[in-house]
Amino acid sequence: MKRVGVIGGGQLAWMMADAAQKLGVELAVQTPSEHDPAVSIAQEIVFASVDDASATEILAKKSDVITFENEFVNLQALSLLAQQGVCFRPRLEALAPLLDKYHQRCYLRDLGLPVPRFFALDEVENIKSKIEYLGFPAVLKSRRHGYDGQGTFIIPDFATLQQKLSYDSTTKPLNQSLFLLEEFVPFERELAIIAARSVEGEIVTYPVVETQQEQQVCRRVIAPAQITPNQVAEIQAIAHTLLNSLKVVGLFGIELFLSSDGKVLVNEIAPRTHNSGHFSLDACETSQFEQHLRAVCGLPLGNPALQCAGAVMVNLLGYENSHSDYQSQRQQIAEIPQAHVHWYGKTESRPGRKLGHVTVLLDYQNRESATAIAHTIESIWYPR
Repeated sequence: MKRVGVIGGGQLAWMMADAAQKLGVELAVQTPSEHDPAVSIAQEIVFASVDDASATEILAKKSDVITFENEFVNLQALSLLAQQGVCFRPRLEALAPLLDKYHQRCYLRDLGLPVPRFFALDEVENIKSKIEYLGFPAVLKSRRHGYDGQGTFIIPDFATLQQKLSYDSTTKPLNQSLFLLEEFVPFERELAIIAARSVEGEIVTYPVVETQQEQQVCRRVIAPAQITPNQVAEIQAIAHTLLNSLKVVGLFGIELFLSSDGKVLVNEIAPRTHNSGHFSLDACETSQFEQHLRAVCGLPLGNPALQCAGAVMVNLLGYENSHSDYQSQRQQIAEIPQAHVHWYGKTESRPGRKLGHVTVLLDYQNRESATAIAHTIESIWYPR
């Protein structure tokens, strides 16, 4: 495999650049805008939206294998290319049960993996009787295209649910079949694991991390999570079960809840590199981006182990509409000992947009000191 086609040109594709260079691999990218981060690092670019299969056909002619930076693709259209011999990794059949969050929930449940209780809004006449089984608060989720908290709503009562389903922000009635409803898990903390599977079926897992979200957007990641060895083993087993069942070639991010009574539940699967694995760029022997390229190119998988006692990763999120590059804040953050600042080069900032991240390597594992470092970064980054 000499050239990898990537559908999507955001920061996840951009962060593959160093790994591609190290492995002697070229990147071709399909992305809509010349301002997208990966445009600056790609050897070939196809300017088109990520769900444009005719553009992917052009990308395929420039690539030995095609992989995904996000999951907003049209699988039905891509399957025609797969039938013509285009090599997708992960294969389309592995993505099929995951792209719709209701289908994903059903797949995980049928595999025997622990998930919150849930139902699809289109399969019930009487929502009221079903909701009694879940109780309030409940979580309403868009089945497709939700990310970074978009399309996820915490619903406190039945009146709010009716209101939410009656109209969206532009006062159009919502299509109920586009949603699922699930129980609200009063978790003690949120966790994640990155796992990769090779062409040969070898699986490696990264350390389980704690993710801290605000408004359903990841703000910080602490690696490794301070949980019991049994909980680590259970989460690794979930990753093995899932990747083997789907016969994945590539790397997945798996988000989980840890409930107050110590139970682990699977929250969501991202069939690609993931925000919860960004710490690996600076803290691990093999970054998640190199690991993903190794897997899709048929190379042996690398060592995912931490090279330091621990790490904390903080997302630098937009908090205003602006075209600033925030040079002075970045400079101050870079002066924190063992800090590594990754700036995605986006030309436009808007509230909640991921503009970059910072990873600080730690000399010892301590959740409190990791959190304190994260707060120091945030006090520099966000205006008081």
